[in-house]
Amino acid sequence: MYLLWALLFLHVSAQRLTVFDDRLKQPKQEGRVRLVGDLPSSGRVEVYHDGQWGTVCDDGWELAEAQVVCRQLGFPGAISVKPGGQYGEGSGPIWLDDMNCKGSESSLSDCSFKGWGVTDCSHKEDAGVVCETGTNITSNRQFFLDNSLGLSDDLGLLFDSGDGCDFRINVQDTSEEEELTFCVHRMILMIYPELNITNDSRNLTVDVSQTCHPHVSAFLRYLYTRQIDVSITSAQCVHQLAFIFGVKKLMEDVGRAFSLLLPEDNTFRTQVSMYEYGVRTGDLVLQENVLQYLSWNCEFLISSPVWSTISFHMMDALLRRSDLIVNDEAFLLEGLETWIQDKGDEISSDQQASLLNHIRFLLIPVDKLYEMQFSSGVFHQNHEKLYLTGLLRGFQFNALPFSKIKNQMDNMSSEYLPRIYTGDDWSQFINDTTINYQYHNYYYGQNNRIQNFLTPAHPSALYREQKVYWQAQVFLSAQECSNNGISCTSFPVARFLANGNQNMYTSTIRYSNRLILSCKNENNVFHVQDFKNSMAVVSNNSSMGLPNPCPDDYSFRFVVRPEYI
Repeated sequence: MYLLWALLFLHVSAQRLTVFDDRLKQPKQEGRVRLVGDLPSSGRVEVYHDGQWGTVCDDGWELAEAQVVCRQLGFPGAISVKPGGQYGEGSGPIWLDDMNCKGSESSLSDCSFKGWGVTDCSHKEDAGVVCETGTNITSNRQFFLDNSLGLSDDLGLLFDSGDGCDFRINVQDTSEEEELTFCVHRMILMIYPELNITNDSRNLTVDVSQTCHPHVSAFLRYLYTRQIDVSITSAQCVHQLAFIFGVKKLMEDVGRAFSLLLPEDNTFRTQVSMYEYGVRTGDLVLQENVLQYLSWNCEFLISSPVWSTISFHMMDALLRRSDLIVNDEAFLLEGLETWIQDKGDEISSDQQASLLNHIRFLLIPVDKLYEMQFSSGVFHQNHEKLYLTGLLRGFQFNALPFSKIKNQMDNMSSEYLPRIYTGDDWSQFINDTTINYQYHNYYYGQNNRIQNFLTPAHPSALYREQKVYWQAQVFLSAQECSNNGISCTSFPVARFLANGNQNMYTSTIRYSNRLILSCKNENNVFHVQDFKNSMAVVSNNSSMGLPNPCPDDYSFRFVVRPEYI
């Protein structure tokens, strides 16, 4: 079935309770949009203004405008526009005409237009859109969440029977066409302070998309029992309801379930929407899971159309991380400059400068540092002093011995910490279906999972000619381990050995190497781990942080990460 990754517009109204206020920064009723059609993801666009719904004229109606509408509704993006009343003619006012969106606005009413109700159109020109609905999820694995402390069975029976209930919860569809009513117990709800339920409270009204109506009963039962079955397709609704009712533990547990979806969308639209949703709901677990996945796939993210759409706060969070996987730091800087150019006036000068400060100039290869001083990029033009200072520090780092700079190194500073750089000088692939290789006159027969390569001892130019020889190995059976003098109890196992003169650098350099697992056909990274005593035992699918989306067709990448001690 298709996963609808839509941010469900939930609003709770009761005494002293308005959940989607300034804390969420969601559009208020004014300027809200909806789609009128047979499917939730497509239809005639209508916008709410001055107390009533109205349509949008298709003059100037293009994909940028459709993207804004779809993302405002929580969809990953737009597939196409539908002009000329293809979803039927609306009624009432035509609120918007001659739309001109950049595509990055948070709501349709933030775009440029003639003015509310200023139009020369008829309803034969009502605009429509088709939004993306996510990717095809073939698994609907369920898992059981149990945060109970006792009496769960008895309290569950109390909810099921409704005996003595004294509080009504009315669940309405956002279109006000569907309504459910549940009779519950006020004392149970008073356990959750976010609801502000008092002895005088008698009812609570919740506006929830009809998509989530089937899951409301199970969620309310959880308030009694602290137990619930959650599937991939119900997780979003349960998470939204947990947010409304202030059940933070359930939010965190379900947020972890969202991580199962991360490898499913190679366009990155779902992941970006997930992160923004995590920010709005304050779910730090979900935010971290998404950021980790996007960090691991940063090189592909930078090359995707979604890169130009991510927000400033998301960019800031990404650039602070050391687990970004990119070719080198210069590639990351180029990607940041492209993002700045695409954003235009949306990003202030101060914001540009703060992002530039996250670039680790010290770790940019010296030949690229030299080329960068002659560039005419946005940072060189707008922040020349800051940019040239970064270049100068990079040259100093490459030219001075460690003994000269170690007193200036702040142990907590990320400037000196490498990210995961996968340039040819620092990494090696092992693909268990590649052809056989021959190295130094040794032929490895049918085992092409042993490869030799060499790297500089350190990224500094001082070490460019001083090499470390590495041997990367992947063992898939006990026999292969035994043939190489080690004992293995689970597979696959990776071993990463430094041969020769590595020991001469141990007083100043350490190697925090990484193993990267990625799908061969789609290249998405789904697992990263370090080596302990030169060994890395790859986790099985059930214990990985993310599921392996390609269990029979993935590659191993060995990455050398030298850093000064």
